[in-house]
Amino acid sequence: MQRLLTDNIDRIKALCISHNVKSLFAFGSVCTDKFNDQSDIDLLISFYPMDYGDYADTYFDLADKFENLFNRSVDLVTDKSLSNPYFIDSVNRTKTLIYGA
Repeated sequence: MQRLLTDNIDRIKALCISHNVKSLFAFGSVCTDKFNDQSDIDLLISFYPMDYGDYADTYFDLADKFENLFNRSVDLVTDKSLSNPYFIDSVNRTKTLIYGA
C-alpha cells in the first residue's frame, strides 16, 4: 500500500467513522508499484444501512473529503455497484483492507 494511504490512515479512519463506513478497501494502482503522481485512487466502500437520502449525501461528501485529503481524483466504488465479473476479479486481485472488517 502506498505511503499516501499509510501516512493518512488516522484521518482515513476518522472519515470512515464519521461517514457510517462499514469497510474500506484500496484497489488498483494504489496497491501496486504502478502508482504514480498522475494516478487516481480507487477505493471500494461498504456502508452500514442508512436511508437512501442520507446515503447519497454521505457518499458524495465522503468522496469530496477523500479527494481533498489526497489532493487527487478518487474513484469511490460501492460494493453494491459491483456486477461485472471481470471488474470484480480485477478488484479482488489488488484490494487491500484499509478500514473495517
